[in-house]
Amino acid sequence: MTSKKLAAVRGMNDLLPADAPVWEWFEARVTDWVRSYGCQLIRTPMLEHTELFVRGIGEVTDIVEKEMYSFEDRLNGENLTLRPEFTAGTVRASVEHNLTYEGPKRVWSMGPVFRHERPQRGRYRQFHQVNVEALGFAGPDIDAEHIVMLARLWKILGIGPVRLEINCLGQADERARHRADLITYFESHVDALDEDAKRRLRTNPLRILDTKNPALAGIVAKAPQITAYLGESSRAHFEGLQRLLALAGVAFTVNARLVRGLDYYNLTVFEWITDAL
Repeated sequence: MTSKKLAAVRGMNDLLPADAPVWEWFEARVTDWVRSYGCQLIRTPMLEHTELFVRGIGEVTDIVEKEMYSFEDRLNGENLTLRPEFTAGTVRASVEHNLTYEGPKRVWSMGPVFRHERPQRGRYRQFHQVNVEALGFAGPDIDAEHIVMLARLWKILGIGPVRLEINCLGQADERARHRADLITYFESHVDALDEDAKRRLRTNPLRILDTKNPALAGIVAKAPQITAYLGESSRAHFEGLQRLLALAGVAFTVNARLVRGLDYYNLTVFEWITDAL
């Protein structure tokens, strides 16, 4: 009987020696880039308690609902998850070890993360992120700093042109009022919603604004905008961010329908570089 030939798990790729110089070049550029902004390296475990991501990312997000690699530890019954992103683990480590006791910290991480997605070009089940966090900072200055940092990284890597779109989701109470009105609005068009939008109507109506279904474009265009719900503090923060980006020479467009970042995180490092060369 012929044994089955073993291969890598689908969506999890080998780094072969021929490709290694590209990765080493990228990692060296990134290391120099983050150090130039005073960021310190932090490494968190690839395995965390599942509850961390449910609480930190949101129970009704696509990541938690469909994409996490979660399992029960056979030794002690703990529910564990391979990290789908870096932020939740970084915040957990900051709180656990009291990292900001002596003042705010700029930290960065780089390494593999895991999503149980349908493998396709640019969307793998094990992919790599570079993550920068500012712990203990407030105000629009740090938001502008991160955007300027990223704009500089694209130039270092030779990636472009890149279009920047920004929006403000406001404070929790502002989001709650917007959410309630979104549900009311979409309920009045429920017969026109697709199954995905109907599923999200009561759990995460913001994501309906992010639909890729062209049949819903007209309905989404007339939906309530979060900018109408922003209070004085949120408006001041968002306007401050725009002023700082303009002063830094970073072009941007305000997109009131933007509810999440672009999926740059799910490109492999190798494709980032080779597509730009």
